[in-house]
Amino acid sequence: MLKTRIITAFILLFGLLAAVFTLPAPLWLAFCALVCGGAAWEWGGLARFATPGRTIFAVLTGVLCGVLGALSGLGGPSAPVIGLLAPLYLASALFWLLAIPFWLQLKWRLSSAGMAIAVGLVVMVPPALALAHLRQLGPWLLLAIMAMVWVADIAAYFSGRAFGRRKLAPGISPGKTWEGAFGAAAGVSVFGYVLLFLFAALDTPGWLYTAAFPLLLAFTAVSIIGDLFESLLKRQAGIKDSGAILPGHGGILDRIDSLTSTLPMAGLLALWLAR
Repeated sequence: MLKTRIITAFILLFGLLAAVFTLPAPLWLAFCALVCGGAAWEWGGLARFATPGRTIFAVLTGVLCGVLGALSGLGGPSAPVIGLLAPLYLASALFWLLAIPFWLQLKWRLSSAGMAIAVGLVVMVPPALALAHLRQLGPWLLLAIMAMVWVADIAAYFSGRAFGRRKLAPGISPGKTWEGAFGAAAGVSVFGYVLLFLFAALDTPGWLYTAAFPLLLAFTAVSIIGDLFESLLKRQAGIKDSGAILPGHGGILDRIDSLTSTLPMAGLLALWLAR
């Protein structure tokens, strides 16, 4: 199992790097739409849609992502259309920051098809668009943001294994601990400041270094929330993994759960800084 996970991880990493650095903007947007559609298929499983319904939802979600991306200017070299992206990112941010904490506490369910569709679109379309948007701003920027999510996962795992005592959310994900969360915050903070010192311009204002710390802590918290949200939905659906397309890793949603919550906020911050 471990060998399979490692092999799949290397294939995913090299495939991602090749796509990020070689695909032209239209094909990268198509790739993001494809990922969005694949995630929508798995979301249909969490919502217990019948196979025809899952297929229709997956196709329409992928097409919607592609169309919105094209209308937002993400299929070419032109600047993104802020008026289209900002409301989508803002809706995603409000969903994760205001609704999901209550969702996790009260353990709400996807109680109807309409609710599942609406929530699924908020969960999957904005991060897919942010994936295209951030790569348009620079492949290294996108990879740095994704790497922070990976650092959070790795740091949480090892610090939780070494020091974990207090359960973070035992009714949702028994393996997660507060010590793991603190380790994730420490890992992301160190990694974030390393990136800032390496890539910041000489005239970078001093306040940015001060503001970076709470932003990195918030980034870590939102990353953990995204992970917990998918864990709750899988537990309610009675499944271990969202899919089986990635040997040893489960499904697409299993790999992007933390990205669904963090990428739109990174995109929103990028739009604000670009004003």
